[in-house]
Amino acid sequence: ASEASVNNLNLNLNLNLCFFEGNIIGSGIFISPKGVLEHAGSVGLSLIVWVCGGGICTLGSMCYAELGVTIPKSGGDYSYVTEIFGGLVGFLLLWSAVLIMYPTTLAVIALTFSNYVLQPAFQDCLPPYIATRLLATICILFLTWVNCSSVRWATRIQDVFTIGKLLALALIIVVGLVQICTGHYDYLKPSAAFEFRQDPSVGQIALAFLQASFAYSGWNFLNYVTEEVVEPRKNLPRAIYISIPLVTLVYTMTNIAYFSSMTPEELLASNAVAVTFGEKLLGMFSWVMPISVALSTFGGINGYLFTSSRLCFSGAREGHLPYLLAMIHLKNCTPIPALLVCCTATIVILCIGEMHNLINYVSFINYLSYGVTIAGLLYLRKKRPNLARPIKVNMLIPITYMIFWAVLLGFSLYSEPVVCGLGMVIMLTGVPVYFVGVRCKDKPKWIYRLVERLTYMGQKVCYVVFPQEDPSETEPLTASKAID
Repeated sequence: ASEASVNNLNLNLNLNLCFFEGNIIGSGIFISPKGVLEHAGSVGLSLIVWVCGGGICTLGSMCYAELGVTIPKSGGDYSYVTEIFGGLVGFLLLWSAVLIMYPTTLAVIALTFSNYVLQPAFQDCLPPYIATRLLATICILFLTWVNCSSVRWATRIQDVFTIGKLLALALIIVVGLVQICTGHYDYLKPSAAFEFRQDPSVGQIALAFLQASFAYSGWNFLNYVTEEVVEPRKNLPRAIYISIPLVTLVYTMTNIAYFSSMTPEELLASNAVAVTFGEKLLGMFSWVMPISVALSTFGGINGYLFTSSRLCFSGAREGHLPYLLAMIHLKNCTPIPALLVCCTATIVILCIGEMHNLINYVSFINYLSYGVTIAGLLYLRKKRPNLARPIKVNMLIPITYMIFWAVLLGFSLYSEPVVCGLGMVIMLTGVPVYFVGVRCKDKPKWIYRLVERLTYMGQKVCYVVFPQEDPSETEPLTASKAID
């Protein structure tokens, strides 16, 4: 019996690692190198940003591991902040996630997909604006239909298309190592690596970290399914200690491989870095690269659609979103209303945003939510010191993260006040929405009748109902409150 238990634990750890790495390693590594190099100003500093970015993600993940087992609710940041700070702060995080984080991230990945598919056909120029948006929209619509139709199909797409990203990264790293072994590493020598194109500034370095953080985004995704993780006390830390250093190594080696074959100027001029890499080194097999990256981004879109629906469910369960978004299809058990909302918001952002600004925009809001969540850990330590914590990290870890967080956001806002400030403005628009739509219980009766009628119509159109819910999910800290 004990041997079977150990085998099951190892199996669950492997599944958690696959989920964790599959969500972190996404399309970001095929997008962000250009932005990181542009803001860092030199090859050497850009590589330092990639390594340090992985280290910061490790610190954040360790804090999230403590929160994940202390507040064992699915929903990630939103669930923790709502539990610790109350409804308003939780609603603002949810509001920004539904309107900014997930739609913008999906838009960036979809644009990457269309760029890599179309770039081989437009080798001497950028793909047409309308063509990239149209193909990205078709991709979003198709994957929304898949996720609405079957959870099994969505899961299989995720499994199959993960191979694409691993193939592309493995090919880049191996070819890069061959280049280095044959003496092609001029731009990796210290004298050339730290030759700055522009004078480095703290603000530009902060923006370089924001660009890198887009590639690392997903390090907290395991917390969105905490309720489904077997033995999270053991498996969450193991997934963190194994996965994030491995991802950091892969990302750093990928960038080293890029610089072994491309000059910094060529990388900055490229609209699809991996395609340029393949054209220079793979010859007649260069077609492998755009196909592999397209498969990777296709799977990435599918994964984000899947996760966003879980967040909408958590928000609707708390009463912060319309109850229709917490409903699932009667036969397929898929969250159709939540998926349609995310799809619509993504298509709107696709039509109005430019990729580089979108990355800064979403990375700033992501870091803002990370910092608020980890501040919640510090607040919970002070307010409820006797709360049961199966995992308890050293206080230096969240404090170090918060210091880095404050410096990064402060200088990013100083360097890009319009892009970063717009995200904060949109987040703060959630304050009146919260007080009018959620907090106020004395609304006119006709509003309740209208909402009820729209919900009923949505149920009929989407053929959805409330899922059966475990009552124990709604009060995860009841027992621990008694301890305090």
